[in-house]
Amino acid sequence: MAKTKRPRRGSLAFSPRTRAKSPIPKYQSWPVYEGSPVLQGFAGYKVGMTHVIMVDDHKDSPTEGKEIMVPVTVIEVPAMKVAAIRAYTRDTYGRHALTELWTDQLDTVLGRRITMPKDYNPEAAKKAIADAISAGKVAELHALMYTQPVTLTGVPKKIPDIMEIKVAGGAIDKQFAFIMELLGKEVNLGNVIHNGAYADITAITTGKGTQGAVKRWGIMLRKRKHSRGGKERHIGTLGPWNPHHVRWQVPQIGQMGFQQRTEVNKRILKIGENGKEITPAGGFLHYGILNSPYVLVKGSIPGPTKRLIRIRPAIRQGEHVVRKPTIQHVSVQSKQG
Repeated sequence: MAKTKRPRRGSLAFSPRTRAKSPIPKYQSWPVYEGSPVLQGFAGYKVGMTHVIMVDDHKDSPTEGKEIMVPVTVIEVPAMKVAAIRAYTRDTYGRHALTELWTDQLDTVLGRRITMPKDYNPEAAKKAIADAISAGKVAELHALMYTQPVTLTGVPKKIPDIMEIKVAGGAIDKQFAFIMELLGKEVNLGNVIHNGAYADITAITTGKGTQGAVKRWGIMLRKRKHSRGGKERHIGTLGPWNPHHVRWQVPQIGQMGFQQRTEVNKRILKIGENGKEITPAGGFLHYGILNSPYVLVKGSIPGPTKRLIRIRPAIRQGEHVVRKPTIQHVSVQSKQG
């Protein structure tokens, strides 16, 4: 007898599947952290993939203590700069921006991304934040940081990408003193995360434009007798006549890709300073030669080559034990085929 039920085709978890508003991913939450003040994020640009030979250090693994091949993604992470400090208050209606303290050491190229502040009094902004902290009104402090793609050879753009990164750890006054020391200065990935730690990787996926229900949702092709008139790749039914409405759960044609995705608990295997030491013969495909600091992340990550990648300390790390990886070899063989 035929089955009357089957699992639905395609996940509804990310609906509606619309294009991301910006190629710069946004975080709505940050890890809970208790300790000395730190920045909780960084950003870089996706280079490509290679593989490393390392010692398997997972406890009770069948290959524990032996050398294994691990695929890794390379992200170029030049230093970021702190452009401003943004203070937030919080009430029953949520979080609200109080004021911003901008540095006077902004790069000229940043003016191609935002309107630079004019007739701005940084001392007044600093006093406003300090007074609000003394009054207990400031709930969170965020750093406005921007990338420096002009220093890269593989990314064909000069305009920086600017984003918010939370300052965490300790009391608010200590956080303010910490970020004041970094205002207008460069920050490296090593100040945020270290080798062996787990991180969440967020990016905008590769855009595929408008696609049909077969590719977008994975529905089955219709049988010969049911697909007459060139409707082989159509869905069988859009729903009943009554109610006269097509439900949003029905697989249909639409946008595919270019959507924000976060992959949690990706292990940081190596943070290096000289990208040329891992550049394969002939350079990375569609990217070229690395010159800046880089990071090797275990496995694959979302997005195409050259796309902005955001890195955040793992928010759901759980029982993971941080271990320092032992990498024996990084492949530099040609990827040209």
